[in-house]
Amino acid sequence: MRLGMFMMPVHPPGRSLTETLAEDTAKSILADKLGYDELWMGEHFSATTEPFPAPLMFLAGLVPQTKNLTFGTAVINLPNHHPAIVAGECAQFDHMSGGRFLMGVGSGGLASDFELFNIDPAARQRQFMESIDMILRIWAQDPPYDIQGEFWNVQIKKAIMPELGVGFMPKPLQKPHPPIHISIASPDSASAKLAGSKGWGVISGPVAPLYAVANHWQAYSEARREAGSRARSEDWRVSRLIIVAPTDAEAEERVYGEHASNRYYCSYMRKAIAAAKRLWMIKPQPEMTDETCTPEAIMKECVIHGSPRTVLDRLVALRDRVGPFGTLLQIGLDWGGANEAWERDGMRLLAQEVMPRFRQHVTTQAAE
Repeated sequence: MRLGMFMMPVHPPGRSLTETLAEDTAKSILADKLGYDELWMGEHFSATTEPFPAPLMFLAGLVPQTKNLTFGTAVINLPNHHPAIVAGECAQFDHMSGGRFLMGVGSGGLASDFELFNIDPAARQRQFMESIDMILRIWAQDPPYDIQGEFWNVQIKKAIMPELGVGFMPKPLQKPHPPIHISIASPDSASAKLAGSKGWGVISGPVAPLYAVANHWQAYSEARREAGSRARSEDWRVSRLIIVAPTDAEAEERVYGEHASNRYYCSYMRKAIAAAKRLWMIKPQPEMTDETCTPEAIMKECVIHGSPRTVLDRLVALRDRVGPFGTLLQIGLDWGGANEAWERDGMRLLAQEVMPRFRQHVTTQAAE
């Protein structure tokens, strides 16, 4: 059982990029010092709430400052980029990090990015599939390259000078390539089935209702079986909002208080997903009306909170309910107001008091 930080993050839109970059760097270094195993970073070009157009650039700055962390992109939105650029940059980062790289990719979900890059939402899944296929083909061969697609072409046929290394695309350090992961959210997820058929890892999203998270594992496992393999716990990550405090009463205040960052987070996600007319994806019960799917209802479903003892019990119950995930990803929150002190304290309690016991429980359960 590994512990990671999913540094989406969701900051209030008025904060400066300088401040939030410094804050997220400090949080990442703290996670490394506390023994977190992984750090995942998303990509958005046109949202000041999630201001990371270049996650690999951010993560590269952390490589020399950290020792324990493996770095993941959650996700590089492939329709935003030419496949050769993604292939080259990811291969470079794999070498820079010494193979501490998990390659998360997706088709995107931000409407303003679609508009910015003139992406047809109806075509983005085809773009995603074409792009990842081209990236893997680039990594699997030497020139000449002649890969023709619906959206992109990758071609180096003339300007090849082997004695000078000209015309050769870089290959990753990890062989045959870094582990590939995709993020999934909706119930009965087609992406979970795709990942299972390809042997990729999956990350269940932080506001996915629990019944949907359980469905993710079922769909993924079934697709792995159909592909002639077995689903592995280590290929499944579940992300959740996790608030740990010295006592249950203090945790309650950190979750439901007026200025709590997770309240802002859930309100933001509710508004953004409702604007995209996809509120059904995050309703704790499918039959709920839109009006009853409030931020409070989402918080009740998706936030794990309490004292270390209570959080341990709730994590055990979560894994019993949804399935045997191998990595728990804590969502990073904004550090405005009292939230910095709260999250620093909560990260320490989660890493030092909860996770050793949770790992022991998982190990004992696996041995039975």
